[in-house]
Amino acid sequence: MTQRKLTITLQPDWIAAIRAVGVAAKADNYQGEVLNFETPGQFFGQLSEKRWDIVRAAQGKGEMSVRELARVVDRDVKRVHDDIVILAQLGLLERTQSGGIHCPYATLHIDMHLQAA
Repeated sequence: MTQRKLTITLQPDWIAAIRAVGVAAKADNYQGEVLNFETPGQFFGQLSEKRWDIVRAAQGKGEMSVRELARVVDRDVKRVHDDIVILAQLGLLERTQSGGIHCPYATLHIDMHLQAA
């Protein structure tokens, strides 16, 4: 099985971002998946430091319970659960059949280029 990889991009032109994903989808082999944000505010608003801690703690660990993940990141279970909901909506974490969570990506890459307007 191919290890999944995710590239997070910052692309204000969302139409161009969709086109780039479409081109990659036509490749014969797995090119990875893409999560695009239109603005730096969207990126930093959704992916806070505490949420990154959750992703890093879950990456490569297989299925974990919310309580177990909260222990690992040393945070309140309720707050970790709230963050997991957001991370699952973004696709960085996935729910399992048994109610646990896991990070399906072996590799996460952030591709961000900021320049003056």
